[in-house]
Amino acid sequence: MATKLARDVYVIGVGMHRFNNERLASAAMADVAGMQALDDAGIGFPEVGALYNGYLGGGLTSGVGIAKEFGLTGIPVTHVENASATGSCAFGEAVHAVAGGRVDVAMALGFDDMNRMGGLGRSGGRRMGAEDVMLPAAFFAMWATRRMHDVGTTAETFAAIAAKNWNHARANPLAQRQADHEVTIDEVLGSTMISYPHTSMMACAAGGGAAAAIVATREVAERLSSGRALVRVTASQQRSETYTDGHVFLGAVIGPAQMTRDTAGDAYEQAGVGPDDLDLVQVHDAFPVEELVYYELLGICGDGEGDRLVAEGATRLGGRIPFSTDGGLTARGHPGGPTGLAQIHETTLQLRHEAGARQVQRARTGLCHMAGAGSVCVVHILQRTEG
Repeated sequence: MATKLARDVYVIGVGMHRFNNERLASAAMADVAGMQALDDAGIGFPEVGALYNGYLGGGLTSGVGIAKEFGLTGIPVTHVENASATGSCAFGEAVHAVAGGRVDVAMALGFDDMNRMGGLGRSGGRRMGAEDVMLPAAFFAMWATRRMHDVGTTAETFAAIAAKNWNHARANPLAQRQADHEVTIDEVLGSTMISYPHTSMMACAAGGGAAAAIVATREVAERLSSGRALVRVTASQQRSETYTDGHVFLGAVIGPAQMTRDTAGDAYEQAGVGPDDLDLVQVHDAFPVEELVYYELLGICGDGEGDRLVAEGATRLGGRIPFSTDGGLTARGHPGGPTGLAQIHETTLQLRHEAGARQVQRARTGLCHMAGAGSVCVVHILQRTEG
């Protein structure tokens, strides 16, 4: 049984350096994101009781070194790494540090540049379309073609999901991919084929960036709110695979579907909400087949019904349950360490009603989902309360 967090935990500050493909120094991007989060919270670094750094490609002491740029305050600094779910896991550690009474204020900071990690980001050779890609593209392609066989999903459906996310990113100045026009399904289908049925514009954007979030107790949050709506973390859940008879081990790629179902179920129980209560969702949409399947695994619709949601426009801004409102991994980008924290950044802005042109009207409850290679799943649920 998923019990409620022992103490109420609130997001009091968020910050983010624009995701990009410009080979900027990770430390400089981390400084920007961290200082923005501190400014957003209205506190100085001496008030932070613990720091959890999430990164894949930094050196052994990168996290501690970056912490020194904020101040030599003696706090514990911990490096968290869990593949794509790294930033989400760092955020979870900060949440549980506050919920468990270890500290009253904790910070999660993610930073990375996939281009500096051999084989993961932009290659030095042939360009593969709008962006070079990362991740095991062939695996996701097999997942997609199996879906096409079992359910009748079309390449046009995958392209519609990708086009939606590209167009969401047009309203996000921090997104890596920002088209100067309305992206169409035909344009996505016409981009360079990566691994059938996925084209380059369906693949997530690899690059660099940084994001941060600061969480605190209710007392701290209320003291700092100045009448601003508060964002409470009502669920923080993480799982790996559970063995069942006939279990197939997928090794270094995203794990079985049941892992997401179970993690989401734990999160719903902990938060005291269900799928019908969600106003927006962020997911690990490295390729559109993922977002499509997560509609179903998160309980937004029944198995095999995700295609209908796409056709109805239910998951785009203005629809019933918008997904990937900032562009998702597809267009906002996926630098690795900060990706899950970018989801927290976006959801916090949405729940404060500060998301500008991409604002989901009357948003009160948001879910953030990330999966990581090696079979890791993290789900957080955030809810708006008035300050």
